[in-house]
Amino acid sequence: MRRLLSLCLMHGFVIAAGAAADDPTTKTKATNGFMWQSVVPDDCPFERSKTLTGIFFTGRHSDYHCGDTIYPSWASDGNLYSPWTDGITDGVKCTAGGSLANGFRTGHAVLAGDDPLKLEIRNTSPPKRAFAAPYRGRYPCGSLVHDGIWYYGTYCLGPGAEFTHEGFMWNFPNLGPMPGFHISRDLGKTWQAPLTSPEKPLFPEPREYLGPVKMGAPHFVDFGKNMQHSPDGNAYLLGMGAEASDPQPRPCLKPGPKGTAGGENGACAAPVRLDLRKEEAAGPLKEVFERAFQQANGRPFAHGNLSWITADQVYLARVKPSPETINQLAAYEFFAGHDGNGKPVWTTDFAKIKPLIEWNNHMGCVTATYVPGLKKYLMCVTDGWPTVAKMTSYILEADQITGPWRMAAYMKDFGEQAYFLNFPSKFISDDGKTLWLCYSANFSPGWNGVDLKINPPGGRYGLCLHEVKLTGPGENQAPADNPAPPQHQPTHQAP
Repeated sequence: MRRLLSLCLMHGFVIAAGAAADDPTTKTKATNGFMWQSVVPDDCPFERSKTLTGIFFTGRHSDYHCGDTIYPSWASDGNLYSPWTDGITDGVKCTAGGSLANGFRTGHAVLAGDDPLKLEIRNTSPPKRAFAAPYRGRYPCGSLVHDGIWYYGTYCLGPGAEFTHEGFMWNFPNLGPMPGFHISRDLGKTWQAPLTSPEKPLFPEPREYLGPVKMGAPHFVDFGKNMQHSPDGNAYLLGMGAEASDPQPRPCLKPGPKGTAGGENGACAAPVRLDLRKEEAAGPLKEVFERAFQQANGRPFAHGNLSWITADQVYLARVKPSPETINQLAAYEFFAGHDGNGKPVWTTDFAKIKPLIEWNNHMGCVTATYVPGLKKYLMCVTDGWPTVAKMTSYILEADQITGPWRMAAYMKDFGEQAYFLNFPSKFISDDGKTLWLCYSANFSPGWNGVDLKINPPGGRYGLCLHEVKLTGPGENQAPADNPAPPQHQPTHQAP
């Protein structure tokens, strides 16, 4: 994701199935697949699923060379539409962790085709600019195409893409607000910016600069083509969050031996200290930055407790999507727990929002897809702490979007640094058991001396699509219960 690293190149639109050009040993036939070892931690609060108990990688994967941050939405015209950034797609370069002078740019592309290995990926228009002040990054999140209208959300990050605290470098360790949705009525050719902003976001949070949020980096639940499987016509959004009164916040870290993320720094006493950059001090937004930094300076550093890829809870909201409602707080309802009979409670009062699920220090980026063949929802969660090391993802399943949610597969060190996982509904088999897992991986090899390898084979820093099969009790697809041997990750250089 967020990086000041080298960018992926787009080597043409159409990629055929087969081994990656730079990896002749990659297996692509289903008979060469493997089960991902799933060892669930003892403190996991989720009941184990009785029907879905593992994930099998067939070995078939894509070989696209383009940007990351891919969240496809299946439109009524049959195409997938997705945000993207931090890479080169269709010959166009884009980065969302840019500078105040250049703005923060996010791309938008159409993925045409019915074969996940032969998609034609092209931009719908040049990447659009937005500003993040008083934050220093603005990235894509929830994206939905419904009835021919594209709703494209972004969220803010701070205090920097490369932020050093007590000698340890973090990547955007603080998750900021969700400013609102850009709207396109012509499938991404032109865009209407929201009236909301980083200082006056859609959801009334955070209470103070760099403070925690609850509907952080929200993503639309994927209900299939043109949202056809929504239970009530609403669009549902999952956000990741944390609370200010965290009973066990994540610890401070110090750099460790080469190849490791480092150990806990029990002596940490350094507060937040932010200084204006040259362009911030000289620009028209100087007072905006100064006002925000005064709120943050002197407070304890949160050590990535709620970042672009780490959280403690998942929250849920819903709205009837339209250009008139999507950026209006009053149009939203928020999940507020269950009543005495176990039925979900909804409220229009944001202050009454409650976690849908929580696992302190084990949550992060979240997406969900409805699988009609299973009559279940699948949720992908990534705990990427400490933002620049190996990351762990897991898959939960539920019969209703409001739960209860159960553990289906736990994938420690998946990627080894995979993020932004999702299951595009267009590529799910009729029985719901065969899907394509979309993600990106390994944006920060070498940061803090951490060595990252590619696992499973075929992953990369950019769009990855892997065919997987969900298994039940006694349905192991391969004799081995361990991932394929990791591939070494080439070192990226800062641009």
